[in-house]
Amino acid sequence: MGQLINLSVFKSFFKSSNAGGALLFIAVIISLLIANSRFATSLQALLDVNVGWENAQIQLRYPVLLWINDGLMAIFFLLVGLEIKREIVEGELSSPKKASLPILCAIGGALVPALIYTALNGKTETAGGWGIPMATDIAFALAVIGLLGKRIPGSLKIFLAALAIVDDLIAILVIAFFYSSGIHSSYLIYAGIGLLLLIAMNRFHVLNPYLYLIPGVFIWYFIHHSGIHATIAGVLVAMTIPTNTTAKESPLERLEHALTKPVNFVIIPLFAFANTNIALESSMINGLTSSLGLGIGLGLIFGKPLGILLTSYVCSKAKISTLPAGSSWTHMLGVGLLAGIGFTMSIFIALLSFNEATFIAEAKLAILVTSLLAGTLGYILLRTLGRTRKTLIP
Repeated sequence: MGQLINLSVFKSFFKSSNAGGALLFIAVIISLLIANSRFATSLQALLDVNVGWENAQIQLRYPVLLWINDGLMAIFFLLVGLEIKREIVEGELSSPKKASLPILCAIGGALVPALIYTALNGKTETAGGWGIPMATDIAFALAVIGLLGKRIPGSLKIFLAALAIVDDLIAILVIAFFYSSGIHSSYLIYAGIGLLLLIAMNRFHVLNPYLYLIPGVFIWYFIHHSGIHATIAGVLVAMTIPTNTTAKESPLERLEHALTKPVNFVIIPLFAFANTNIALESSMINGLTSSLGLGIGLGLIFGKPLGILLTSYVCSKAKISTLPAGSSWTHMLGVGLLAGIGFTMSIFIALLSFNEATFIAEAKLAILVTSLLAGTLGYILLRTLGRTRKTLIP
């Protein structure tokens, strides 16, 4: 009888909308504990193990960490891309007025943090890190807003997902043009040919969604070798999957349903576990109050909400777009705080920005602390607000 009760509780947990977010935070805590224990070296050695196959023409042998970040996360981006396309075709983003808001807010939410960082670090050794506070971590931000369930309008999750996608695309372009060693145009051409094939399949009404994944794998390979972050392949493939505006389940919705649990319960927690492998050192503490730490911290926790609020306010007053359905300005502030969860992409840009180990360590701690603070404040604000319609801006 006890076993049946335990099994029932276990099943109920995994059916809960909060289960994915809970697993994500558990993965972060376990990773931090291991990274600061005697098992840290063993974990890092495991993440550095090369897996795969290669020859003179094909390179598919990479460390485990890269397979997680560039391989499995492409599947996560595929799922998010499917959600965005569905909302663009038949949901909250189906009108230009609604779709324009997350795009413009993502731009504003990227520029303001970069300006804050540059104001504090211009003409210093750390000036090159201006791209660090621009990024939003989709996985963590959506996990936090997912924990709120029905306490907030559903349109806010879609808005944040769309904003985070555009935000990451901006970050990827920043990496490509300012932090990359070079773009290989031949691989981009090959990826473009693969994308044209998927578009043709859509036009010829190929309705089996899994057939799109075969060319999608090749597109991922070519984009990965082009110098552009490989996860963009997931978004591009998602945009070609057929959907419809009827009650009948579309190929896009079939694939979306198939991917939801593997992504939420396996890919995202594994990704968090691998990337929170940060050893906390005493030398990192001073970095929180240095120009580097303040540039990152203020950029994420103040620059992100400020950029998003100002942009949405201007767009609303200029009648360019409207706020997400059922939301208020306080909701937008809460979403802005959640967008301040930089984490993985910010850490990735930090690694590209500096060669000095001290700067990298200080940047990692600033990102970790600020992302935790931004996520906590955003969650508390939105949870307290519930479904009320208070406004901060008249």
